[in-house]
Amino acid sequence: MAMTTTLTEFDDDLVRSMAIGAVFSDFGGKVNSLDFHRKDDLLVTASEDDSVRLYDIASAKLLKTTFHKKHGTDRICFTHHPSSVICSSKYGLDSTGESLRYLSMYDNRCLRYFKGHKERVVSLCMSPINDSFMSGSVDHSVRIWDLRVNACQGILRLRGRPTVAYDQQGLVFAVAMEGGAIKLFDSRSYDKGPFDTFLVGGDTAEVCDIKFSNDGKSMLLTTTSNSIYVLDAYAGEKKCGFSLEPSPNTTIEATFTPDGQYVVSGSGDGSLHAWNINLRNEVAHWNSHIGVPSCLKWAPRRAMFVAASSVLTFWIPDNSKSTAEPRPVDPEGVAQPMHTSQ
Repeated sequence: MAMTTTLTEFDDDLVRSMAIGAVFSDFGGKVNSLDFHRKDDLLVTASEDDSVRLYDIASAKLLKTTFHKKHGTDRICFTHHPSSVICSSKYGLDSTGESLRYLSMYDNRCLRYFKGHKERVVSLCMSPINDSFMSGSVDHSVRIWDLRVNACQGILRLRGRPTVAYDQQGLVFAVAMEGGAIKLFDSRSYDKGPFDTFLVGGDTAEVCDIKFSNDGKSMLLTTTSNSIYVLDAYAGEKKCGFSLEPSPNTTIEATFTPDGQYVVSGSGDGSLHAWNINLRNEVAHWNSHIGVPSCLKWAPRRAMFVAASSVLTFWIPDNSKSTAEPRPVDPEGVAQPMHTSQ
């Protein structure tokens, strides 16, 4: 009888069994960013060919492609609605100031422009609980927005290249700034300033990505020097750290598994790695065959992750390598059938 893999049952064998289940190679350039919808089986990508692409991850199908030649497509994230996204612009920032757009994938319409950043947005995230979202730009500012209002709701000015992330409960957000400092804010009263500051001891490289684990206990940092750190999200202590091969022109991305027990990351030599956080050991190493993966995220409710360079790959458990047959899991823990194109 096939065993189902619930979100609490990730183990070394399951992580080790991950293999490419589908490949999409029709991009006209590097994938700049990608995001999973929190509740629906959807993935969105933004790439250098000025396209936004929407995928069904359960059937591994491309659902829709839209092109945005005027503004370009850089950072992207879903709103709560499955067919609308926020996308940052690449072109005309200094002239139009239209740094962010709220797009409907359903009818390819721009629902709202958000003006403010005069330079490239390098970090973008949506609140998990309301219509707020945040953007960090190389203009040394973090801006807080509301989907329903054009005007910026709040601004934090800081040194360095800012990176932003909400925790999974939407109560706290983290901002990384110059010198590897991470400041934590209460999202309801951020104007009072940070309530805590963490430093990654001994590493002053800029943080290019922050993620909170689903349980809120851990924080994952990726730096521009291709080091990865897992911090205790409450005390700021370093749980573990890993150094990867450098990738001079590409920032890599790392991701937690949904249970927060493993980290998967790309590396500058084009390989992928997975570590058990508690044991601090590497449990898997893969050659991705797609070059340096600049984007890497684990799906919220599935035994699946995606990695992308100028090629997008869907990774799922290869049952021939694993004793258990993994299945995706919905929030109630009911196994869902999985179809994927080989």
